[in-house]
Amino acid sequence: MTAAKFIEKLSTFRNEKETDKVEKFFKGNDGSTKHFRVKFGDVFKTAEEFSALPLEEINKLLDNDFYEVRMGAVSIMSFQAGNKKTSEEKKKELFDLYLQRHDRLNNWDFVDRGARNIIGNYLIDKPRNILYQLAESEDPWERRTAVVSTHAFIRKNDIEDTFKIAEILVHDPHELVNKAVGSWIREAGKKNSKRLYDFLDQYAKTMPAATFSYAIEKLDPEMKKQFKELRKEK
Repeated sequence: MTAAKFIEKLSTFRNEKETDKVEKFFKGNDGSTKHFRVKFGDVFKTAEEFSALPLEEINKLLDNDFYEVRMGAVSIMSFQAGNKKTSEEKKKELFDLYLQRHDRLNNWDFVDRGARNIIGNYLIDKPRNILYQLAESEDPWERRTAVVSTHAFIRKNDIEDTFKIAEILVHDPHELVNKAVGSWIREAGKKNSKRLYDFLDQYAKTMPAATFSYAIEKLDPEMKKQFKELRKEK
């Protein structure tokens, strides 16, 4: 398996009608990323077929200027990281590659596709300092990785890092970080509603509208009304 073979297979799914759809999702605005015009369903299917691709070949895919090719690379990494048969050494290599090449993961969906399995799952039983470093990054996609990675912990009923990182990012200037913060404190709140309520009591008045909207999305109508009233008091 090679990067070239992956791209060759992906090219068989090209469809000119996909261009406009892709442009709605890509927010990286780096001036060089191009659109391969392939449905993401076909990207993920091809990635699964190439899920044994060696790391050096995945790295070549990350060098590619096509959005969907890089999404394929992240998907392959996520498949490998999420496979119970993958060795701890290989998971560390995937973890390192994701962080080393984060400049190529310059859109929200690269992060959402890979952060939980590649970063979060690896850190389940390890120090999590790197997430706090990412939360302080100037790069919004690295900041998004910091909070999205905690999904792996939430699934283990471990929610403290989610709320601690959310505190760092609660007034973030980037909308796609705001949405991630709101989404993941909402999910953490399903494990412990009081922790979410306490967070909202403290920050509802000052957090960005997107963060607030995503955070309260699944609350019952009475609690939703209560926090909306609190927010109006600012």
